[in-house]
Amino acid sequence: MGQTGRFVVFLSVVLGVWTGFHAYAFQRFLSVPALARLVPSGARWPLALLLWLSYPLGRALAHRFAWGRAVEWAGAAWMGLLFLAVAALLAADAVTGFGRLWPAAALPARTSALAVAAVLSVAALVQGVLPPRVVEYEVRVAQLPADRATLRVVQLSDLHLGTLLGARWLERRVAEVKALDPDLLLVTGDLVDGSVAEVRPLVPILRRLEAPLGVWGVTGNHEFYAGLERSLELFADAGIRTLRDGWAEAAPGLVLSGVDDLTARRQLGLDGRALDAAFRGIPEGSLVLFLSHSPLRSREAASLGARVMFSGHTHGGQIWPFTYLAAIAYPLQAGRYGVDGMDLFVSRGTGTWGPRMRLFRRSEIVVVTLVRETPPGRPGGPDA
Repeated sequence: MGQTGRFVVFLSVVLGVWTGFHAYAFQRFLSVPALARLVPSGARWPLALLLWLSYPLGRALAHRFAWGRAVEWAGAAWMGLLFLAVAALLAADAVTGFGRLWPAAALPARTSALAVAAVLSVAALVQGVLPPRVVEYEVRVAQLPADRATLRVVQLSDLHLGTLLGARWLERRVAEVKALDPDLLLVTGDLVDGSVAEVRPLVPILRRLEAPLGVWGVTGNHEFYAGLERSLELFADAGIRTLRDGWAEAAPGLVLSGVDDLTARRQLGLDGRALDAAFRGIPEGSLVLFLSHSPLRSREAASLGARVMFSGHTHGGQIWPFTYLAAIAYPLQAGRYGVDGMDLFVSRGTGTWGPRMRLFRRSEIVVVTLVRETPPGRPGGPDA
C-alpha cells in the first residue's frame, strides 16, 4: 500500500472513532430524560452534526478569519469534553452492565457520569492554560567534553504552534528557557501544528532561542502532516539545526544523533533502517545524545551507543484517562526510564494538541544536567 493509501486508512480510522464517540455519547445523553428535554427532537440531528464538525470546521475557519480561532477553541474544548464524557459513561455502563444487569441504576449512573465529565473538563481547561512546569533531572556520565564538568540540556517538545498557541504564548516560553540558561537546547518535534504558514510569523521569536552549543531539533509527525519540506525550511529559518537520520558534533566528543519521526514514517510506510543511518560513523568514545520525537526503538538506540535519549509525542496522555490508551502504542510514555544503560527522557510536551486541556499533569519543560562521573580511586571520586 502506498503513502496515500496508508494515510487514507489512518484518517478513516480517526473519523470512525470520532463518529462512534459522538453516536455513543448522544445516545446516552438522550437516555437521561431531564437532559433530553433540553434538546427539541427537531434540533437533535443538526446539533449532533454541528458538534461532529466543530473541530475540523474550526481548524478550517481559523486559517481564514480571526473569529475562526474562537470556533476552533470551542471545537477543541468539545473534543476534550466528549472524550471525558465517553470515558465516564463507559465506566457507568460497565458498572450497570450497560443497563441490562442493573436497570434501576442505569439512569443515576449515567447522570452522575455526565456530571463527573463536566467537572473534570473544567479542571482540565484550567490546568491546560497554566504555564509548563520545569522538570529537572541529573545524569552522571563518564564522557563529557574535556572543558566541562557539567552540561545543562533543556528540551522543548510538542509546542504545537499555530492558531491556538501563538506569539504571546511562545514569547513566555522563550523567556522561561532563557532563564534556565541552557548549554544546549533541543526541540524534539511537533513545533508546527496544522499549517506552516501560521507559524512562519513566529520565526523572529523562535530565533531568540539560543544556547552556547546550539539549538538542535528533529521532526515530529505534525511536520510530516504540515508538509515536510516546508517544515524543514521553517526550522532552518528559526535557527534550529535539524538532525535527519544523521549526527553532528556539538562539541569535541559530544555527538547529537537524530531521526525523522518514527511514528509518521510507520504510518506512511517509510520506516526502514533510520537508526542505522543516524549512528553510522560516530567516533568511538563519544558521548551520544539521541533525539527521536516518538519514544520508539529505545533498546536499539541503546545498543547502537546512545547514552541519553530525548523524546516526546505522547503528551503523557494529556487528558486522563487517555493515558491508558496512549500507553498501548507507547508504553514508555512520560518521565525518565532506564533502558539497557541508556537514560530515556519522554517529555509530556511543552504545549498541547487539540484541546487546551490537561488533566492531572501539566505541560513541561525538561532540564537534564549531565554531570561528569569520576571513576573510583581518582581525585574527586568516592575514594578521594
